[in-house]
Amino acid sequence: EMRKRLLLAGWMFAAFAAAEEEAPRAIQVTEPPKQEVSPAADTVYSRSNQFRVSGGDGAARGAVVILAEEAKKELLALTEEEDQWKVPVSVVLHGKFGDPPPPRSVAMRLLIVAGVKELRIDVHLCRGIEAESERLTRVVTEALLYERFLTTAGEVADDARLLAPPWLTDGLREATAWRLNLSDRRLYEALFRKGGLFKLGDLFAVDDAAFEKMDGATRAAFRVSSGALVMALLEQPQGKAGFRAFLTEVAGFEGELPGLLRKHFPELNLSETSLAKWWALQLANKGGLNLLSDILSIGETETALDEALRLDFRTPEGIVLKKELAAWPELAELDVSDRIEAVRPARDALVRLSFRCFPSYRPLLARYQKVLESIAANETKEVPAILEELARTRETMIGRAARARDYLDWFEITRARETSGAFDDYLRLKEDLKSNPHRRDDHLSRYLDRMDALFHRGGEDGGPRMPGFPEH
Repeated sequence: EMRKRLLLAGWMFAAFAAAEEEAPRAIQVTEPPKQEVSPAADTVYSRSNQFRVSGGDGAARGAVVILAEEAKKELLALTEEEDQWKVPVSVVLHGKFGDPPPPRSVAMRLLIVAGVKELRIDVHLCRGIEAESERLTRVVTEALLYERFLTTAGEVADDARLLAPPWLTDGLREATAWRLNLSDRRLYEALFRKGGLFKLGDLFAVDDAAFEKMDGATRAAFRVSSGALVMALLEQPQGKAGFRAFLTEVAGFEGELPGLLRKHFPELNLSETSLAKWWALQLANKGGLNLLSDILSIGETETALDEALRLDFRTPEGIVLKKELAAWPELAELDVSDRIEAVRPARDALVRLSFRCFPSYRPLLARYQKVLESIAANETKEVPAILEELARTRETMIGRAARARDYLDWFEITRARETSGAFDDYLRLKEDLKSNPHRRDDHLSRYLDRMDALFHRGGEDGGPRMPGFPEH
């Protein structure tokens, strides 16, 4: 009996011990020892040391410093200059992801302490770094424009008002995207064919408040329009040097912007009209015009030619009046420089028209250029006869085009019963030329093209495709 009691007691003891092992234990929370952390330990410096980022966690600071250096590298590559920064830029991160958003998630200000200048960008992390990357890149670009002005301006008042025009900031970002083959050619094509949504005056008038109120479509049109203008300026003779000098003044400039552009791009002879034409040409070159297939008809060429052959007459009050080419004798009494300025718009317009005119008109445009040269040099003995001959040639071409159209209409009405297919190859070639894409040629795109061919090879043979692999 005693033995049974001992065995029972042992069994109960073991069961109790097992229950003690399985029961949940209370977790004792202890405060970690407080450590003194140096502010410098939470600050990350960029590779060039111009940017220092504080606040947030390590991942956020690292992402911001990489983004800032990349924006700086892209701007230097676009303007072809060396990195010679003088003014540091500090980026301070606030809050955390998911916090209520403030009225402005990214803001910048200029700090001057004891004569030392510093640009400070405050960023709230409520939406996350990825969601704010484009806005932050744009503000970093603005900071780099301010830095160029502050480097050359000398003393700056504490209440100085600096301004980076939105068209310039967005234009620099879009020009960079085009250089890296990251821009969408279809946007340029749409703007070119519809004449653009922004006139130059409207483009220059957009301030930060108006920019923030734009919807997505308007902002895309604004960015493409701005990018085309920046690229038009960069591609002028000595454009890179002129643009670098322009960037050192624009942030603190308080006058009319076309005046500052005329100062740094004198060879462009920037009037409001000529700048607008160069801007429109840039839109055409970047996507709206396919020189292989997008040509004008004879009627369209005639209309464009009449519009191009106009001379500029400047009144004593400085007002420019446009007159038809037939008014050329009135230029005889002007100085050589005034005659050159009077014919310059027509000569520029003929050059632009030569890209799109009906092919048989190109010899005529070349002869009109010679006529304008003779008028500018006041060597006009043969000008009346040449103009009369050109007018007869144009009338002959218009008449032949009308007869050809009438004959085709008659043939279609009376004899054509079915299509022959003789022009199918030509039509296919034309469509191929019109749909020629602006292909990217960077390393990543070439890799994706190779992978796309590899994974789609099985699908072409009827074999299996990789599930979930997107069309490229």
